[in-house]
Amino acid sequence: MSTIAFARGIPSPDILPIAELADCAKYVIENDGTTVLNYGHAFGYAPLREWLAEQHGVTPDRVALTVGSLAGFNMVAREFFAGDIPSREAVVEAPTYDRTILALRGAGAEIRPVAVTEEGLDLDGLERLLSTNPAPRLLYLIPTFQNPSGRTHSEDERRAVVELAQARGVTVFEDDPSRLVRYEGEDVPSLFELAGGENVIFAGSFSKTAAPGLRVGYLVVPQGIVKPLQNALSTMYISPPMLPQAAIHELIRRGLFEPTLERTRTELKARRDARFEALERSMPAGTSWSRPEGGYFLWVDLPSGVKVAPLLERAEAVDVTFVSGPDFFVDGSGDEALRLAFSYPSVAEIHEGIDRLGRLIADAQSA
Repeated sequence: MSTIAFARGIPSPDILPIAELADCAKYVIENDGTTVLNYGHAFGYAPLREWLAEQHGVTPDRVALTVGSLAGFNMVAREFFAGDIPSREAVVEAPTYDRTILALRGAGAEIRPVAVTEEGLDLDGLERLLSTNPAPRLLYLIPTFQNPSGRTHSEDERRAVVELAQARGVTVFEDDPSRLVRYEGEDVPSLFELAGGENVIFAGSFSKTAAPGLRVGYLVVPQGIVKPLQNALSTMYISPPMLPQAAIHELIRRGLFEPTLERTRTELKARRDARFEALERSMPAGTSWSRPEGGYFLWVDLPSGVKVAPLLERAEAVDVTFVSGPDFFVDGSGDEALRLAFSYPSVAEIHEGIDRLGRLIADAQSA
């Protein structure tokens, strides 16, 4: 029996633009090999930075290409929490991306969680956290198709967050890797846009829209952070890999990025819809889940009394994997919740895997 993997947010191999990227990589090596096979600028391949600058309405010097967006966040965290600073506090959503928690801890930050509810971010709680003296050093948010919950913050909520952060002089890190992977609903302005590009660091990625193995992420940063970030990146790896960045740019230049993105949306929407159908059919009473309009993940709240740790152990015994809720909380709470990724398994595997999981939850509920 093969494992049905609901744990990682990675695209199914049939979604990847393998032939297109192979030809793009071949082209850039043959036509610009002296550039893409050599050391480059610490901020990465200039043509791709220029394209991204146009998308975000900034100058190219404010765009830094990174080895995946997580590497960019790690670098920002190290810079923000280094040395003798007034505050070591970082505010994050609860739940939030598990790797962010690890990165902030590794940078020596003191992490303060603010709740994410069905209605959105707890703005009163956020205001209390930002009102401390000194104010927190950083506010980290995933406002669009949040990992792990799949939820999206409303425009009104985003405006309130920007106002609160600007009033206290707190820098916002907006992590937005899945923004373009929307299946339905209306797009919402980014925090970066609402803030006029000031006091907000925007992180994007081509991992969710093209191919994660290329490891092409990027940061759009305020002007005051450009020089320190450039120095830090130069120290860290001299130059990011030019070839994958150039291949992505060639995909865009040929007009193939939008068709690639549309294929991703179509395939993942079918998988998300299959997940909804399977959950409705198989989950026992008392189970609830988020209904994301895009992205790769959804959040499941288990019936009262059903603990996720023994459930995961039983699920792995029947070859189903997922990520436990406590991984996404600073304090280890969330022990009656889990995250499901729907991007990798086929529609048939989704139905089978959710059926198995539903039976296990029902058994645990009646035990």
